[in-house]
Amino acid sequence: MTISHIRTSDWALQTNEEHQEGVALLAALFADEFGMAEWGRVLGLLHDKGKEQISFQQHIKRESGYDPNIKVEGDYNHAYVGALLAKKLYNNPPCHVLMDNILMGHHRGLYDYGEMIEILKKNIPEGVEIPTKTDKLNFPHLQAPKDIHHLIRILYSCLVDADYLDTERFMQPKQNKLRGGKANIDELLVKLEAYLAELKRKSSESEVNKVRNEVQHYCVKESEGGIDFYSLTVPTGGGKTLSSILWALRHAKRNGLRRVIIAIPYTSIITQTAAVLRDIFGYENVLEHHSNVNVVEGGIESETTKRQKLATENWDYPIVVTTNVQLFESLFSNKPSDCRKLHNIVKSVLILDEVQTLPMEFLQPIVDTLDTLKRVFSVSVLFTTASQPILSGRIQGSNPLKAFNGLPHIREIIPLEAHLHAKLRRVELNIDDTPLTYDEIAEKIARHPRVLCIVNTRKDAKEIFSRLPNEGICLHLSRMMCPKHIRETIDMVKSALQENSNTIIRIVSTQLIEAGVDIDFPVVYRQEAGLDSILQAAGRCNREGRFPLCTTYVFALKGRLPYGFISQTNNARKNMLGNYDWFSREAMAEYFKQLHCRIADFDKSQIKQLLYASEMQFEEAAHHFHLIDDSTISVVINWEDSASLIKCLREEGFSYSLMKSLAQYSINVRNNDFKKLTEMGTIEEVTDGVFYISDKQCYHERMGLLTDNHWLEETFIL
Repeated sequence: MTISHIRTSDWALQTNEEHQEGVALLAALFADEFGMAEWGRVLGLLHDKGKEQISFQQHIKRESGYDPNIKVEGDYNHAYVGALLAKKLYNNPPCHVLMDNILMGHHRGLYDYGEMIEILKKNIPEGVEIPTKTDKLNFPHLQAPKDIHHLIRILYSCLVDADYLDTERFMQPKQNKLRGGKANIDELLVKLEAYLAELKRKSSESEVNKVRNEVQHYCVKESEGGIDFYSLTVPTGGGKTLSSILWALRHAKRNGLRRVIIAIPYTSIITQTAAVLRDIFGYENVLEHHSNVNVVEGGIESETTKRQKLATENWDYPIVVTTNVQLFESLFSNKPSDCRKLHNIVKSVLILDEVQTLPMEFLQPIVDTLDTLKRVFSVSVLFTTASQPILSGRIQGSNPLKAFNGLPHIREIIPLEAHLHAKLRRVELNIDDTPLTYDEIAEKIARHPRVLCIVNTRKDAKEIFSRLPNEGICLHLSRMMCPKHIRETIDMVKSALQENSNTIIRIVSTQLIEAGVDIDFPVVYRQEAGLDSILQAAGRCNREGRFPLCTTYVFALKGRLPYGFISQTNNARKNMLGNYDWFSREAMAEYFKQLHCRIADFDKSQIKQLLYASEMQFEEAAHHFHLIDDSTISVVINWEDSASLIKCLREEGFSYSLMKSLAQYSINVRNNDFKKLTEMGTIEEVTDGVFYISDKQCYHERMGLLTDNHWLEETFIL
């Protein structure tokens, strides 16, 4: 008998045969969703064959304490052995080429080609029984080289999740029982339709509500289409969130899809969206997965909280709300912990919210990925925004050699003749490119009792805010404030705005408030930027149509804009050809054509060269594929109850719930500022990788974290 796992609580043994059969059964079930069940079964049967080595059996007995005095003789690494067996058994036709990396990397991660080839030169160790080839594998028909690396990665996901789940079933049976038990698509649709019917019954017959009902009508009609690419272009205030989930659930039911995954660029929108969906479907059916989510309430982990924690590992939930970063970086990762969830994207509806924020320098691999997900893995994609970018056809940048073909087509749900932007017009734009000083723009803002000003950099936010009169509610918002502080500030402003009083409310913010935050001011000022950003800012003006036509003022500040994307987007807007209604689809199409002309490379990290070839470099590609070029370090500040959490960390060490709670008090600071604060003796490393600023004077109640010269030429990065 060969041992696969030893449960030390009662010294129970799981044989290797039991484990491999269990993994094979699950992996086949997962891979069957895209027609490769037999591949999943073979991977499961081969993945731990290396545990038959005498050296591994000695190792597991010693490390577990089952036989602490046993001597380990030789190399006990086992993952590579399955790959050697696959090469021997499935070499004609060479089906092993899709399995080698998966098997040898099921613990460590997918390898780069060169390292994988070196490992395949090893010999099958003594003691490993060569199995009889029982499964006939049919090599999948793929249409494009860009499909192969995703097929390998999703097969890898099937094996990794099956391996984790079968191991958990034996080693932690109580935890394993917490999985499953969620509602299906039909049950969710019943909940949503009941909610919408009640909402309609309670709502007034306002023009805004009429438009929202019209949008829902189009979504119901177009949900009958097959698996494809769709877009939902709805102006701010048109009820995009509820309409998109209505379309998604009806479309999923129509096409036999299993779940809805909503990817959003900003955590502020995720939190807001997840809260709305939980009200409709229940906490137990909506998974919110991002770095700042705090899944523990009152320090006690309920059974539902534990289920949510487990579900972040593999997305086995009917509705998942996550970030673009989490979604796409997982799709290009080589690590088992990141890739484990990927097989649960198969047969899903993927909603990409605020799709115009997808980074241009990664647009080619992102669009190629979406095309593969649709064709190979039966994923329908819905792009939702008020500012629809160009993602189909030939996309041409400033370098003709770097142009690429986008998606073949995208089906728009809302017809042009609906004229939604005209029906929902509550704001006009007043654009003045005359450069102003900080004093001049502050004086303009101070004329209004209730006004929101959005700028591009933290420096500009600080300078304008410091010049406003200190009267009424006058607040500053930037990422130098911790997530909890930002959330509480926004909630306080929302409440104040809803009061029918004469309280003065003036807010100066970076772009964090620009998209998806349901806040409603009668006047908005927006520093010059791209048209998409300007329209997002205008969406915070007269959002609910409570006032007559209001104005969003677009202004310029003296001095240059920061080099890079902000300047490119602003120049694209200023060079638009023609006399447009700024809110129309035609204006947005022209804006993105102008913007594309300023982009040198839509694949700056050369992902295509790393992965669209026979010699795939999985590890190197994962290293380079990062949607946010984040050269910052996270620090915990001393605010509210963060000190007690730090004390708990010192005394009890790491835990999932504690680190999620500390994330609410964390701020990402640039490397130079981190170095300065360290030299000043301000930063303390509490434990490995957790840094803490205990001095309360470093955190201002309205400005957030204070650092020397921090505001100088520092661009706000979401």
